[in-house]
Amino acid sequence: MNAGVVATVFALVVAAELPDKTMIATIVMGSRNRPVLVWLGAAGAFLVHVALAVAAGRAIQLLPHEALQIVVTALFFVGAMLLLVVPERRAEARGEKEAGELAPVPTKPWKVVTAAFGVVLVGELGDLTELLILNLEGHYHEPWAVFVGGYAGLLVASAAGAFGGRALLRVLPLAWIRRAGGLALLGFAAYGIYALAA
Repeated sequence: MNAGVVATVFALVVAAELPDKTMIATIVMGSRNRPVLVWLGAAGAFLVHVALAVAAGRAIQLLPHEALQIVVTALFFVGAMLLLVVPERRAEARGEKEAGELAPVPTKPWKVVTAAFGVVLVGELGDLTELLILNLEGHYHEPWAVFVGGYAGLLVASAAGAFGGRALLRVLPLAWIRRAGGLALLGFAAYGIYALAA
């Protein structure tokens, strides 16, 4: 397993997930319930998503090399635009709406875990981080490294949201996190364009 790939995937996934609507939903649920239960539910849902994304990333590798490069580059560009262009207020509002509608304040621990699992499972379908992990697998061809880096990144981001998300956002504004993640993905897209032209 390539440690450099694990570290790169980890950093990109954390940067993409922190400003995401699912992160906002985790912050809201963590402030209403025991944070560890919210985190456990999110961790289970993220395990499903990372496995699906890596499997899909393996599948797109069946494309001819140039077509794969075009798909990977386009997905990096789309991800960058989502982070750089979509206002963070919209992501915040969607996350708060999902948490409020899908996760009322349950009283039993297993209900908190189940509610968090459901919110994250539904909220992450086709989400930026899922597409990013798919794309990184298509780029690196290292399924275990991408899986470990992606899952670890999602676990860290969801822990930050569940245990101290509101404090984190006071120290590190959501707009800064979105811009940093968007610029990193834009760099990957630029590299992809360079590789296609070379």
